[in-house]
Amino acid sequence: MGSIISSHNGVNVEALTTTIAAVKANPALAHFKFRSKAKWINGAHSSSTFDSLFGAGLEHKRAKPLFLEGDEPEALLGTDLAPNAGEAALHALSSCLSVTYAYNAAAMGLDISSLSFDLETDTDLRGFLELDKKIRPGLSEIRVKVNLACNGTPAQIKELHEKAMRTSPLLDTFKNPVNVKVSH
Repeated sequence: MGSIISSHNGVNVEALTTTIAAVKANPALAHFKFRSKAKWINGAHSSSTFDSLFGAGLEHKRAKPLFLEGDEPEALLGTDLAPNAGEAALHALSSCLSVTYAYNAAAMGLDISSLSFDLETDTDLRGFLELDKKIRPGLSEIRVKVNLACNGTPAQIKELHEKAMRTSPLLDTFKNPVNVKVSH
């Protein structure tokens, strides 16, 4: 008989523990490079392809490339074929928060019965249209409501929320400046 694999929230806790130990022993394994190839299609419509990444000391080629599309709603002169960049940013953040909560809860031995997020962001087109130089073209605020139900004590749930806020890579990315180098 094989050993029973402990799983919480769909996360293999043994594999998570093994990964943490491997990274502690060899910090180079922690370095990842995510890649995207993006192309404009027409108007506001674009497509991104994700077919490889580097991580855990190795190149990883996906058996089947993944794709995401972007567009704008009709109110912003698009064809509404896909979420716009602001909506995609909200998706990226909620996706990252989902992983962060699930993995941290699994490591704490907690089982999540439901987890969802309500997100909203603001932007002012006058920045994008350069109608007012005092207004940034980007998102000005993101509001996230976390809806979590799990089997932990109030103290454990508080700890889980605090860990998620400290360790979410995209929450950190949105809260802190990131170097962006553009070449052409």
